[in-house]
Amino acid sequence: MKKKITALILILLIIGTAAFFMTRKKENPNELTLYGNIEIRQVDLSFQVSGIIEKMLKEEGDSVKKGELLAILDSKDYKSNLEKAESEVNKTLALKNDAVSKFDRNAPLVEDNTISKQEYDTLKNTKDKAKADYDAAVAARTYAKNQLDYTKIYAPDEGIIMVRVQEPGATVNKGQIVYSISKTRPVWIRAYVNETDLGNIKYGQQVNVYTDTVNPQTGKKREYKGYIGFISPVAEFTPKTVQSTDLRTNLVYRIRVYIDDTDEYLRQGMPTTIKVDLNSSADSQN
Repeated sequence: MKKKITALILILLIIGTAAFFMTRKKENPNELTLYGNIEIRQVDLSFQVSGIIEKMLKEEGDSVKKGELLAILDSKDYKSNLEKAESEVNKTLALKNDAVSKFDRNAPLVEDNTISKQEYDTLKNTKDKAKADYDAAVAARTYAKNQLDYTKIYAPDEGIIMVRVQEPGATVNKGQIVYSISKTRPVWIRAYVNETDLGNIKYGQQVNVYTDTVNPQTGKKREYKGYIGFISPVAEFTPKTVQSTDLRTNLVYRIRVYIDDTDEYLRQGMPTTIKVDLNSSADSQN
């Protein structure tokens, strides 16, 4: 019985050893495998003025396009301020034009003493003050217009509403968060490479990226095209979150892989596998 068990163990060891070497042979020596996680930037949006929210136009999970209107404050007071500023511009413009006209008409008369030097100075001072008042009114109008424009929030980039913090009727201060948006572009992967493999990768080098999610149409893991867009010039100790056991005790270099054909299936923190063709040349990326 013992001989049979010993023979069985030997057979299993032989099979295991053969399987190991067969697996090793299947590894592609011209391909480097890296592991990383999806990184997506999140942006907090707020009004640049205070007021009462009139409309919140998006819900959590909604997709937004760059420049799309997202929220509006009650703008009655800001519109009133702009109207007053416009009126002041018109008023000071009329005074400026009148003062300039009087000065231009009377300035030559000081040379033949038709008007005194004191009268000339008075006309000049009046003209200069009228110009200054007009310039100040124009600046005030620009400020009032900007304040009115700030009663609206627009999407700074294409993205997805992650958090809707406020509701219509709420009073918000300048800079108080109203929405948080996850930008859908650019999407990149944070990964790490050891010093031994560092010489095998280049800026702009094309890569294939795989996630653990399966494409139901193909039955295979989702695949994306990308390129290496950043290689850190400084080594660092391997972060605890790095998946590869080979790197956990090493000094490594952080890299960033940009995804070309991003879609809605890529999520913040999602683990990925990166395949780098060591025979590929670096292509320039804009």
